[in-house]
Amino acid sequence: MGRDVIVACDFSSAEEVFAFLDKFEGKKPFVKIGMELFYAEGPAIVKEIKKRGHKIFLDLKLHDIPNTVKKAMAVLSKLDVDMCNLHAAGATQMMQGAIEGLTREDGTRPILIAVTQLTSTDQETMERDLLIKEPIDKVVMHYALTAKNAGLDGVVCSPLEAGKVHETCGKDFITVTPGVRFADGDIGDQKRVMTPAQAKEIGSDYIVVGRPITASADPVAAYERCVREFIG
Repeated sequence: MGRDVIVACDFSSAEEVFAFLDKFEGKKPFVKIGMELFYAEGPAIVKEIKKRGHKIFLDLKLHDIPNTVKKAMAVLSKLDVDMCNLHAAGATQMMQGAIEGLTREDGTRPILIAVTQLTSTDQETMERDLLIKEPIDKVVMHYALTAKNAGLDGVVCSPLEAGKVHETCGKDFITVTPGVRFADGDIGDQKRVMTPAQAKEIGSDYIVVGRPITASADPVAAYERCVREFIG
């Protein structure tokens, strides 16, 4: 499986996202559509970006009772996205329901990955707010293995954990890693971060990059830099 850079299109309107994508003349980067854009524009934005030829990671992080997630995934599967996700904290039955809902009549489905712990969460936050006392590394690996055993394709995790996820769950278990910043950039509100080159070295399969590209004075050049550093 080849690596890829996913651009986080965290915009609040169709006008903003298309103004951004129009800069990529002839290029069709893999894009992430998150809650902000999806809630602002609805399924139509997914269909339009797909029509333009982009692969899409629909990042809605579903987390609800199994039947609700199953029904929601059945709706999302019709949008022809390439990847979508849920929270591993929803547990095995919910994840299995998600796969059932996501799988189309012909047996195909988008890649389904689970969020282990958000990159804005550190050990202190996890212990104080979630009452989880285990080391964060152990928690992430347990969530990843639970997701694999439930039949998912991979996890969203910090790039710091990607290598160990592969050790725990196998090299074919996909790691999608946000929290990637250039060495000379601002880390923003992320607490567990890594450069594209470091993410490549540690074994990330996909990196998700937002502000270092979208807030750059030259987004296309920033994207190409990411590709060079991560893919080579």
